Amino acid sequence: MSPPSKTREWNATDYHRLSGPQVSWGKKVLARVHLRGDEMLMDAGCGTGRLTAELLQSLPRGRVVGVDLSQNMLAGARDYLAHDFDGKFLLVVADLQDLPFERVFDGIFSTAAFHWVLDHDRLFRSLFRALRPGGWLRAQCGGGPNLARLRKRTDDLAATPKYARYFAGFREPWIYNDAETAAAILRRAGFTEVDTSLEPALTTLEDLPKYSELCTRSSCVNIWSAFQTLNNALRSSLHSRTRPRRTIPPSRSITGG
Repeated sequence: MSPPSKTREWNATDYHRLSGPQVSWGKKVLARVHLRGDEMLMDAGCGTGRLTAELLQSLPRGRVVGVDLSQNMLAGARDYLAHDFDGKFLLVVADLQDLPFERVFDGIFSTAAFHWVLDHDRLFRSLFRALRPGGWLRAQCGGGPNLARLRKRTDDLAATPKYARYFAGFREPWIYNDAETAAAILRRAGFTEVDTSLEPALTTLEDLPKYSELCTRSSCVNIWSAFQTLNNALRSSLHSRTRPRRTIPPSRSITGG
């Protein structure tokens, strides 16, 4: 794994255990990808490698480079993939906005990652440079009104006198573009045959503890650490205002070649 210029760390063990929704969304994208079996592919924002493994199963003569900004995630991916796919994958710590590749890949796959990258113009230019002529991008990420109700409740709580001082200067670390905005950015980066859309991705959770764990544990360590600095009252207030059984995050599907 190459040394990173900067990192965004996650709790990879918790994420791997809780990433069932992300894996289900990614499998829908994979179902639309038709492979010869000998391609050189990138899994952009590969996390702990659960979907990287799905890609590798479809590439008996190909290889996958998994890229992530979190060394914790890549350590988990290495452990997860090594037994079944040793020698068929490479893991690289890199910022998707500044990839160290030029005309390397036949295709790029990504799921549940791009909304963590705030500069999408820079992101898609970087991905376009990494593709060989005729290469393709298939991706899914949070888009449009993703988690809008939960974010509205959080914003309302954070603005109250009791909690406002904890959130002074806070900036959301994600971006949820609509389909039209995403398409325009892709075209500016050089992609043609662009197809973007929004689709609902319903996730049903069993109970309040499951909901709480998903909202807090399957997120960036930086965000979770900040959340822990607040007392239990904020978390209790947020949970009491939120229906625990379901989240409905619209996902954005991206296709470009």
